[in-house]
Amino acid sequence: MFGNFGERRDRDSDRGGSNRRSFEDGNNNSFNGGRVSSSQRASLERDQDLEARSALYLAKVMGWMCVGLLTTVVAAMATLNTEFLFMLVFGSGLGVVGIFIIQIVLVIALSAGIGKMSPATATFLFMAYSAVTGLTMSAFVLVYELSSLILAFGVTTVVFLTMSAYGFITRKDLTSMGRLAFFGLIGIIVAGVANWFLGNAMLDFAITVIGVLVFIGLIAYDTQNIKAIYQNATASGYDEYSDDVRKLAIIGALKLYLDFINLFIMMLRLLGRRR
Repeated sequence: MFGNFGERRDRDSDRGGSNRRSFEDGNNNSFNGGRVSSSQRASLERDQDLEARSALYLAKVMGWMCVGLLTTVVAAMATLNTEFLFMLVFGSGLGVVGIFIIQIVLVIALSAGIGKMSPATATFLFMAYSAVTGLTMSAFVLVYELSSLILAFGVTTVVFLTMSAYGFITRKDLTSMGRLAFFGLIGIIVAGVANWFLGNAMLDFAITVIGVLVFIGLIAYDTQNIKAIYQNATASGYDEYSDDVRKLAIIGALKLYLDFINLFIMMLRLLGRRR
């Protein structure tokens, strides 16, 4: 179901581009003494209304993303201040491995099963993933100075908002950027696993810098993609308050949440000072 929205994206983008060119050409030809035809005015008003509704939708998606981030922070603090959770995470290597497996299962369950589940279930899985991520993120609080955590979070927030705004506003198709960032992500995962055994400081620095660039690109691409999927859904007759669109918002929030968290980790590794 949701895949159809994404599949139509490129075709709709092409039609959107030709529609804009037609509007501009028609505007130049029929502009007479500052007057615009009623059909052009109506088309412009529809475009403006769609942009406004898309902005509100993106605000809802980011609202859910922020709820997820807050849940992660609370879970991290609870881990450091609760003996049971602390021992669960740091008591043995098996705890970390188990948490990592749970994270993967939750992401796959939410992404693959979103079409069949209710909005409440999708929201629960997203919140559960955010909480489990907080268990592992607590390690960064132990390793890095508080000033470094604040600096990395502030820089990440500024970069995230800037690139997300670019992805929402730009008329340029960012699909090629998304593909490049995806392959870059695979590259840094493979290189990171290799460097786990090599322990090369220069390679680690290169992975971090490339990781920052990768997630900067993904933020812009995912924002544009979320906007396009929403517009395709409403154009296909889905009400913006329907269960399907609400579930799309949760999936969108998960994508942006992952972009933010991973960019934060890369920034922390780049700018942070260890205790």
